[in-house]
Amino acid sequence: MKGIIFDFNGTLFFDSDLHYKAWKVYSKKLRGEEFTDDEMRKHMFGRTNEDIIEYALGIKPDKELLLKYAKEKEEMYRQMCISDKKRLVLAPGAVNFLNYLKDNKIPRTIATMSEWDNVEFYFKEFHLSNWFDLYNIVYSDGKIPGKPAPDIYIIAADRINLKPEDCIVVEDSISGINAANAAETGMIIAVASTENIDTLKQMSYINQIIYSFDEIDKNIFTC
Repeated sequence: MKGIIFDFNGTLFFDSDLHYKAWKVYSKKLRGEEFTDDEMRKHMFGRTNEDIIEYALGIKPDKELLLKYAKEKEEMYRQMCISDKKRLVLAPGAVNFLNYLKDNKIPRTIATMSEWDNVEFYFKEFHLSNWFDLYNIVYSDGKIPGKPAPDIYIIAADRINLKPEDCIVVEDSISGINAANAAETGMIIAVASTENIDTLKQMSYINQIIYSFDEIDKNIFTC
């Protein structure tokens, strides 16, 4: 493999429970009752805010209302992050692994369905500029379809001047893993932070399941 693309939420930052909690609270505001656990799994992880809000309302809101709702929910989520500073750390083994990629000049970027305000927040809180070029990050800009559509990983590979088949994708969600598979990426590594481990084991196109980035064999790169 020549390069690597990371999802962020639930992958480099184990925050799926915070998004989960924020959407539970906010879905009640939108429709009068919280999302069920099954709805959260099917309609939240890896999806755009537009997709989730449209699902919750049962109609497609106008852009102004959509923006208002999305910003309210993400502000709620960021406040949850800030309220527990001990949580604001990268995933186990991530710093050492990112330092290795940087030292060996291995092309890398992030492909996330988070919106720009959250991307800026992550860059500030996690000092991501130590390892990533902000302007190579692919994020939810209102134009890219949500996962499991493959678009985000095809675009991300192009941002680091590689073909998808030359890239490793590191993901945590079923929708994201399916997106990476649909993009025909060269290798998929699943982080066991969000999904049931037995579910991940049943997905034949996952090459490796990890709990820590220390588990990744660095010999997979041609550097």
